[in-house]
Amino acid sequence: NGSGKSTLLKAISGLATIYSGKIIYENQDITQNPAHKRAKHGIAYLPQTNNIFSNLTVKENLKIAGYLIEKHEIKEQIGMVLDLFPELEPFMQRKAGGLSGGGRQFLAIGSALIRRSKILMLDDPTAHLSPKLSNIIFERIVELRDKLNLTIIFVEQNVKGALEISDTAYILVSGEVVFDGRVNELLDTCPINSIPTRYFIYMRKIL
Repeated sequence: NGSGKSTLLKAISGLATIYSGKIIYENQDITQNPAHKRAKHGIAYLPQTNNIFSNLTVKENLKIAGYLIEKHEIKEQIGMVLDLFPELEPFMQRKAGGLSGGGRQFLAIGSALIRRSKILMLDDPTAHLSPKLSNIIFERIVELRDKLNLTIIFVEQNVKGALEISDTAYILVSGEVVFDGRVNELLDTCPINSIPTRYFIYMRKIL
């Protein structure tokens, strides 16, 4: 919607030029680090489209995603992904391009998890999915947070669904943060139907 939410995710992941400000990650300034170094340190970004290799099999997608970890770890990590997304297992030897919309998202998220990511950024993960599949994606996001202790940042047009599973919300309008706080604080001051779709949600594990 032109508010800068996708650009912000790209900037954090190293795929967009930063002209001012800094990105601090684990108490280090990574503003000048290239994207591959940020990925190596656990920052994963999944764009809304073109987030899998359609001409490769599901298994090949997962194996390629493990290029940053040791070869002997890849099999173990693929097993972890299949535990989280068992729907992928019957399609391991099939071309990823033949997957359903939900299957593609499962594969894209799983590919990011292969390399032991610490931060997972998702750009509109339920776009073009049915309400049923959207709910499944939201459920899996919660599962990822709880099982893997991941920080998850995601842009999402489904305001109600996103806020129900999130801890903290940021609302962006024309590139500026107009709200930054806990989800319950947002809902106390702003009816859910009046919240603009120009926003992204930051979710973290509450200890």
